[in-house]
Amino acid sequence: MFNLLSFVKRKLAKRNSSSYINYLRRKKIIIGDRCVFRDPKTTCIDIQRPELISIGNNVDMNRNFTIMTHDWCSMVFRAKFKDLLNSTGKVSIGNNVYFGTNVTILKGVSIGNNCIIGAGSVVTKSIPSNMVAVGVPCRVVCSLDEYYKKRKENALGEAVERIGCFIERFGRDPKPSELREEFIYYVNKKNVSYYESVDVPIREQLAEAYSNWLESHNDSQFDDFESFLAFCKKGKTHEV
Repeated sequence: MFNLLSFVKRKLAKRNSSSYINYLRRKKIIIGDRCVFRDPKTTCIDIQRPELISIGNNVDMNRNFTIMTHDWCSMVFRAKFKDLLNSTGKVSIGNNVYFGTNVTILKGVSIGNNCIIGAGSVVTKSIPSNMVAVGVPCRVVCSLDEYYKKRKENALGEAVERIGCFIERFGRDPKPSELREEFIYYVNKKNVSYYESVDVPIREQLAEAYSNWLESHNDSQFDDFESFLAFCKKGKTHEV
């Protein structure tokens, strides 16, 4: 029977990430700190069996994110064999996990710490810690260390491409505040105060890594934004 009050409560709970997390906790789902649902309205968490779901700290869940702790295959068994069988499984997500868009996690799956699950994945088997996994069904494609190294190799070239596209599209140079991630190439411990004063979102982007990142960046690859921009406008993609 349709319950209007429950329906309204669910709709209100999904108005933002914080309200949805509080709703899930009230339902006795375990969910840690610094978690975020990017689009709660498209998120589907199986709240019928809250005791089977646990989510760690610092977990980023993107739009169209689904967790299922059961299935209803017994519908078919019931009609064919005149029998009913339970079908449930625990879902456990560790700490520091990022999910791309359109990810579904099925029953009986655990995902370890420090994992990246790529867009469009259907997770049918457990994923160990420190791994990157993607696909249907989802499978490990490399370790987190390997992926980090690959991203370090390719990131500058992507920054060059992005700035080239920005200039072509808008007919002007970007301002530092319009580039949310590329500050890593020209900000360092000595000039961070200046760039924070012109609204470059350094603290916001680095979050808990802010202090450690600054301590390891007494110097930067480029002296300032102007030299970084000049490099990008030349279209170079190799290391300086």
